[in-house]
Amino acid sequence: MNDQPSGLDDPDYARFAWRRYRRILAWMILPSIGAAGIALGWMHWFGNGLTLPLALALAFGVGLTIFTSAALMGLIFLSSGTGHDEDADRASREIFESRGD
Repeated sequence: MNDQPSGLDDPDYARFAWRRYRRILAWMILPSIGAAGIALGWMHWFGNGLTLPLALALAFGVGLTIFTSAALMGLIFLSSGTGHDEDADRASREIFESRGD
């Protein structure tokens, strides 16, 4: 039996992986702000008027959508890169095999 923890079960590797994830999210703030700025510029030039509530809703809506997409994609890469997907797949196969499904 392998006593060495793997993936996110290893505290050192988990610390490294989560630090990398947070660094990626910190950098993704810039494209989120940029996309919100582009949306505001587009609405300013091609819209019929941009009130403060509309501008705030547009900026937060676009910015948070881009940032949430980046966060979810980052979690997918974190899960795959640390071997967590393989551990979950192996565990589910063992469960199905023991049940006879």
